Amino acid sequence: MAAEGEPDDPKKSFKLLGILDVGTIPCARESVLYGSLGALTLGLGHFLATSRVRRSCHFGAGGFILTTLGCWFYCRYNNAKLKFQQRMIQKGIKNKILFEGTEFDPEKQKARTERSN
Repeated sequence: MAAEGEPDDPKKSFKLLGILDVGTIPCARESVLYGSLGALTLGLGHFLATSRVRRSCHFGAGGFILTTLGCWFYCRYNNAKLKFQQRMIQKGIKNKILFEGTEFDPEKQKARTERSN
């Protein structure tokens, strides 16, 4: 039995800013991780190049925002594309099962047109 305030699932949840549950939102975890890596890389790289602390922090924050949003949109686009392809395949399989062996079967119609030519 789980104690009060603990989720039942064994995988721990992480809330960003107390409101955004990174574990349940698709693509959120990867976007935040890549964003933090981008911020660290850009901020540290700018600091090593210029030795300006404040401006490097600004570059790091900008790098976090840009990297997070870029990864977020890329991942969401790929998920939407994958779901669309899965729906098309499911629809095709359903039609194949439904029309197989009937006069509406596309393979039978193709065979009939080849015989008549």
